[in-house]
Amino acid sequence: MSTSDITREGASESSRVELIPITPKLIAMDRATQVHESLPPELLTTPAEYRIGNNDVLYITVWDHPELTAPSGAQQQIDANGRLVRSDGTLYYPYIKEVQAAGKTIQQLRSDMAEKLSTFISDPQVDVAVLRFASQKVVVSGAVLKAGPQAISTNPLNVVEALGSAGIDPLNADLSGLLLTRNGRVYPLNLDALNQQNAELQKVYLRGGDQLYLPYNDSKKIYVMGEVNQPRALTFKTRTMNLSDVIGSVGGLNQTTSNGNAVYVIRGVENLDVEPAKIYQLQAESPSAMALATHFDVRPQDIVYVGPANVTRWNRFISQLVPSASILGMGAAAQNNLSEANNR
Repeated sequence: MSTSDITREGASESSRVELIPITPKLIAMDRATQVHESLPPELLTTPAEYRIGNNDVLYITVWDHPELTAPSGAQQQIDANGRLVRSDGTLYYPYIKEVQAAGKTIQQLRSDMAEKLSTFISDPQVDVAVLRFASQKVVVSGAVLKAGPQAISTNPLNVVEALGSAGIDPLNADLSGLLLTRNGRVYPLNLDALNQQNAELQKVYLRGGDQLYLPYNDSKKIYVMGEVNQPRALTFKTRTMNLSDVIGSVGGLNQTTSNGNAVYVIRGVENLDVEPAKIYQLQAESPSAMALATHFDVRPQDIVYVGPANVTRWNRFISQLVPSASILGMGAAAQNNLSEANNR
């Protein structure tokens, strides 16, 4: 591939596409510049104890006092005896009437109610449980099988569990582009890091109001063209894909027509108005080249192009030339026949 006459529109003649061989030195330089991802410290805090909120439904037990525990009757479903935390954060309970529940932990509400009931009952034994968690929710959306809200309960919910409940769409999800929105701030999370050592995503616990969005991978593609067995566009399912993955995914190079020394990765054509495009060349005829390809990561919007062998160029030229020659021959024969007819 010659890049001598490929220039940016409107740029000087010296601004040309840069051709870069893929070598061990290039791989080492790329590895040296990679930055290890780490999660912000504020996402790795210990989950707080659950606090009761508006619309939660509580089941309050006062031992030895069934008239308080189950005023609707023991034969009724347990939900019928639940106590709704109203929009103002209070609930009504016999004897003590309005009780502030929202914002308190279960233990705090239990102690508060026991203290208030002690005026009417000797040494009341109070227990509080949440029948329905409705005050704190996270929303999971995007490339998942079951999008929608998930309730925060007394069991802390982390990112992995929330996505597990929603179900990831394995064909269309971009695992590296997960976004967590909390209090107006967006945190990018690499879900693919779960497969790496010392992963920390299991330690990211969600809070009420959080939003998880798993994007689709349709905007992150690699375009494979030229002398390969199955030229097509490949989508990213994880953060990284190396050149060996790409070549293998399209069935490898065409052994009959391809030039092993003409494997190119074209990068940056969408930003030609800002900087020159880069073309990385892999000499795949060498056995060691495939080892380099395994360590060379491609990026979204890259174009992988495999050029034809010289004999392929010649064969295609001949195949295009023969029909043209046949047409010319037919025309010449027709002209001769016409001339002979006129002479007669």
